[in-house]
Parts: sequence; C-alpha cells; structure tokens
Amino acid sequence: MEVNQDVSVREQIFHDWVRECIICSLLFSTLYLLSYIVITKFKKHADFATVDVEDAAVNRIALWMCTFTLAVSVGAVLLLPFSIISNEVLLSVPHNYYIQWLNGSLIHGLWNLVFLFSNLSLVFLMPFAYLFTEAEGFAGSKKGVMSRVYETTVVLLLLTLLVFGIVWVASAIFDDDSAGRESLYVCTPFGLSRMFSVTGNLLVKPRLLENLEEHLSCTAFEEAAISRKISTKASCWLNLNMEALQKRLLAIQSHRITLEMRRRASPWQRNLVYPLAMLLLLALTGITVLIVCVNVLELLIDEAAMPKGIQSSQLGKVSFSVFGSFGAAVQVILIFYLMASSVVGFYSSPLFIQLLPQKQNTPMTKIIGNCVSLLILSSALPVFSRTLGITRFDLLGDFGRFNWLGNFYLILLYNMMFAGLATLCLVKKFTWAVQAELIRAFGLDRLPLSVKKIRSQGKA
Repeated sequence: MEVNQDVSVREQIFHDWVRECIICSLLFSTLYLLSYIVITKFKKHADFATVDVEDAAVNRIALWMCTFTLAVSVGAVLLLPFSIISNEVLLSVPHNYYIQWLNGSLIHGLWNLVFLFSNLSLVFLMPFAYLFTEAEGFAGSKKGVMSRVYETTVVLLLLTLLVFGIVWVASAIFDDDSAGRESLYVCTPFGLSRMFSVTGNLLVKPRLLENLEEHLSCTAFEEAAISRKISTKASCWLNLNMEALQKRLLAIQSHRITLEMRRRASPWQRNLVYPLAMLLLLALTGITVLIVCVNVLELLIDEAAMPKGIQSSQLGKVSFSVFGSFGAAVQVILIFYLMASSVVGFYSSPLFIQLLPQKQNTPMTKIIGNCVSLLILSSALPVFSRTLGITRFDLLGDFGRFNWLGNFYLILLYNMMFAGLATLCLVKKFTWAVQAELIRAFGLDRLPLSVKKIRSQGKA
C-alpha cells in the first residue's frame, strides 16, 4: 500500500512538473512573439537586406538574442502583477477546477526562471550579441560566421575574467552591502514629472485664451519665409547657415502640424480628455508618494515593513492589501505606472536620450543597448516596488537574497529620497507649467527674451 502511494505521489509530482513546463513555455512563446514584432518595428532593414550574406546572418542571430532579452524584460515587468492577481483569484475562487493549474509552485518557478534568464541575458547574451556584430574573425582564419563565433567567444571569455577580477578586488576592499546600492532606481522620480509632458504631447490641450487661428497664421508665415530663404539662398552677401535653417524649418513644420491637429480636434477631446488625463497622472503620482511616505513611517515603527525574501509562496491564503481586491488592483496599476515612469525618465535623461529608438531606422548596436537598458529596469522592478512599499508581496527565489535588503538605514534613506525628489519634481513641473500656460494664453510669449526664457523652462 505504501509503495502504491509513493508511486502515485511521484506520478502526481511529474504531472505537475510537465504542466508547469507547458504553461511556462506557452507564456514565454507569447512574449517572444510580441517582442519580435516590437523589434521588427524599429530595426533598420538595411542591416538585414545587405548583399553580404555573412553580415545578414550575424544580424539575424543578434536579433534573436535581443528578442529573447526583450521577452525576459517583459516577463520581469509582468512577474509581480501576475503574482498579485493570481493571489486574489485564488482567494476569490479557491476551489474552481479551471484554475487548479494556478498555484504557488508555478509562481515560484516563474520567479526563478525570470531571475535566471535575466542574468543569462545580461551577463552572456547581450555582450555576445554586441561583440558578435563587431567581430571580423581572427587574422588569417577562414572567413565565415563560425570564425566570428570563435573570436566573440574568446573576447567574451577574456572580458568575463577581467570583470570577475575587478569585482573580486572591489569586494575585498569595500563592504559587500555597498554593491547593492547601484541596483536602486535613479530615473523614476524624474520620470514621474516627465510623464505629464509626454502625455501632454500625445493629447490635444485646451485652448484657454489662446487665439489658435492667429498662432497658426504666424507659424505658416514664418515657414514660408524660411522656405523662401532656403530655395533662393537669400542674398549673396549674407552668410546663411543652411543646416540651421533646415532644422528650423523642420521644427516649424512640426509645430504647424500640431496646431492643425489641435484645430481639427473636437471640443470634448480638447476640453475633457486632456484634463482627465492630467488628473489621472496627478492622482497616480500622489498615491505613489503617499504610499512611500506611509512606508517610511512603518519602517520607523514596525520591522515587518522591511523587504524580505521567502523561498516558498503560499498563494490564496491572505490578500496583500488591506483594501482587498481593490487595493490589489491599485497596486498592479501603480507598478505599471512606476515602470512607465522609469522608462520615460531614463530616455529623457541627457545621457541616454540618444539611445531612443527610431521607427524602421534603429541600427543593431542601438537595439542591443535598448534591450540591455530595459532588462536592467524591468529586472529591478519587483525589488524596487517592494522596497518602496507599493506592495506587500514578498520577494520569491533569488530576488530576495540581496544583502542590502536587510540594511534598515539604506532602505529608509532611499524611501525618503524617493518621496522628496518625486514631490520636488512634481511641484517644480506644475509651477513652471502653469506659468507657461498663462503666458501662452495671454500672448506674452511673443514678448522679448525674459518671458521666453520662462516659457522654455516650463517645457523642460
């Protein structure tokens, strides 16, 4: 009898393992397909339509690696929201036959796979892809893809040894806990303020007191004047910078198209959608800052507020929000909002703005750089959200094994800095934005430099 029970238990474990493998494979295949569609929208087709068959093959292999990395990045973003939603579903319908596949073992396995693939992509795949696209093969060796593979492997091995040596020396000099500080986000507070500008550029603003027809006429007149200068090359005794005039013309044309779109927009689109979008962003930002402030108080009072990792997950036992399913839904929305803010803040920083991909015109090396950047931001999202107290879902697997998670002063300092910087950026943004809108509405932007300077600062 005991032997039969052991056999049945082993069969059940095997069946569960096969089921989890199938589910994970289906999820990753879906993410891989979506990532491939996204990358093909930005890749430069000239890199793949080249006459050199070898270069085209190298770019395709690098493209597959980038697609794998982007799929892992999307999986890392969805990891925490999927875990929170799964817990609420199991709480609502714990005995439903059709959700028996959704359990703690599956969630724990997903966390481990995302952690494994994130490190694999960051440490091996992306460096290999970059070196592979730059490799030419060893001197004197036979040309071909394998020659590039050999050179890339040797260079990557030497680079890995060098990096490990530097890390070993650094860890011997400095405390281990200090290394984890670089894992924290630095782009999110800036991105929270930039979200208003980005959303404002995508939507049609209300007219307020602005005379749109007059503004459009002035823009058209200025466009015609610059076009005439470029076509006739003006007078022979004037040294005109044609490149600067071309850039100015493109900027004016873009501004004219924006004004024409605002003129064609319906009243409800101008006067309802834009204010609601701004109020929604303000509410999300305010709730985020409020939660972080509450988390600071809890850190000072209760040690349980510290982020921690667990090795086994008990889903469907208790909700991770005091407001139940509604609170869990808010947590999921805030997690996605933080990720979007981090991406916007990253690409808005002067250091990385040149990395922004362009549709159908992004070279392979820039695609690799974007995939690495998104992988770093997305992989840190679960730890980032738990550190700020956005959710109480404890970190699973290797995500909870960072040494600095137990450093009380570091966690407290980061929460206070995040709340302070986010509030400062938000107040500054709204202050300059209100000034700029009032100046534009009353037509003061056509006055000399001092007022224009305020207007330009409002757009920053």
